[in-house]
Amino acid sequence: MRLGKPLRIRDVHPTRRGLILAWFAFAVTFGVLRAITWSIHARVGHFANVTAGSVHLHHYLWGILLVVIVAFLGLVERSPTWRTAMGLMFGIGLALIVDELALLIDLKDVYWSGAGGVSIAVALVLIAVPAGGRCIGVTREDEIGRASCRERV
Repeated sequence: MRLGKPLRIRDVHPTRRGLILAWFAFAVTFGVLRAITWSIHARVGHFANVTAGSVHLHHYLWGILLVVIVAFLGLVERSPTWRTAMGLMFGIGLALIVDELALLIDLKDVYWSGAGGVSIAVALVLIAVPAGGRCIGVTREDEIGRASCRERV
């Protein structure tokens, strides 16, 4: 039996809905990005690098743009509908940035080298910590949260 846990996203309180959707959008976008970049690297499929003239545009640029848009919207808009949209956009934007985090740290293209694993490690932490936080009882109903996680295991 579920005690007070929402079964659908629309049952989640509007102030938390954006957070859940950001986490979900981050996880899905990161996985899709890795698949697309692998297909570009392996020359499989129809994907190609995005360029402006002869300059390669890394996808973290689009992520920064999305996060800036979300930041601006967060300053002016607080409705539940916008929180939902901002959560999705933030998760997607953050995944675009984190996927190339190793490049931003080293300031050179290390995506397919061993140093590129930093991006994967950070992404896995960002995916796992919120899910794990739910199971260790970071909720208002501390004991209910722990009990429901034990039931799922």
